[in-house]
Amino acid sequence: MVTIKDIAKKIGVSYTTVSRALNGKPGVSQATVEKVLKEAQKMGYQPNAIARGLVKKYTNTIGLVIGDITNPYFPAIARGVEDAAKKVGYNVFLCNTNYDKENEQNLLKTLEEQRVDGIIINPAKDDASNMYDVKTPMVMINSPSYDGNHSTIEVDNVRGGFLATKHLIEGGYKRIAFIGGEFVSYANEKRVEGYKRALKKYDYLVDEELIVYGNFKTKSGYTLTEKLLKLENPPDAIVAGNDLIALGVLHCIEDFGIHVPEDFGVVGFDNVDFSRLPQIQLTTIDQPKYYIGKLAFEILMEEIKNKEERFVKKIVLEPELVVRKTTKIK
Repeated sequence: MVTIKDIAKKIGVSYTTVSRALNGKPGVSQATVEKVLKEAQKMGYQPNAIARGLVKKYTNTIGLVIGDITNPYFPAIARGVEDAAKKVGYNVFLCNTNYDKENEQNLLKTLEEQRVDGIIINPAKDDASNMYDVKTPMVMINSPSYDGNHSTIEVDNVRGGFLATKHLIEGGYKRIAFIGGEFVSYANEKRVEGYKRALKKYDYLVDEELIVYGNFKTKSGYTLTEKLLKLENPPDAIVAGNDLIALGVLHCIEDFGIHVPEDFGVVGFDNVDFSRLPQIQLTTIDQPKYYIGKLAFEILMEEIKNKEERFVKKIVLEPELVVRKTTKIK
């Protein structure tokens, strides 16, 4: 690897002169600047971002750690982060944990070794293990900060679960189930809470047999719907923990020959791009995904610039019901 010292030796000037020329600092003649730049290009010099960051105290990079890159919810957040970062000259390292805690820890270690200025994370697990021993400024998405040391951004998941269930009740459905992702998911827990609140408000029975958990993937939605439909008293509607689960629900309902929305209602959560396709037209709860990403970066930048005056923010955004063709309207 070619270094500044190699360039200095080649053209017979000091190390400091080469450094000043490459960084556009005063004190070097234009002729020398041109000579340095020409030789640097000829020798294939590439600046060491980490070394430069140690000098400047900033690397102009951040890490974005997400749970599942195949879930269309996350790319929308990533676009929000990347667009906001680009405007201020920052680059983003995208890391996928696949909801594996050990993988997450390794990725966080790598990001700190790369001297990123900050980290935005959707935790692999939502439990007390999220007390991260990370000195780098960090903002958390859709998860609480168990140690209270990190800013958080989330949608009001309780409200979202309530709106989804209320809509199905008002559509005339009588036996409403909930299919969630992992049992320990913070977002999942809050959505179930909202689901139960709506049932109680409208004097519906809260039947624990109708609340089931798997993961946040389509296959899980299909498998759990199949089990629910084989109950002695099966549901006639389902609130899904996300749109991928809802897609699995719809596939299963179709295989059983049940008509949607006349005989069965389905509401998803997230409002990802495929939910609005003509073949799907999924009723769902919208999260402002792009805005979440953009806001997360802006909060992180505040923390990066104000390390000496540490602050913690908790931001809760309002969800919105988007009615399409998988539910009845009365």
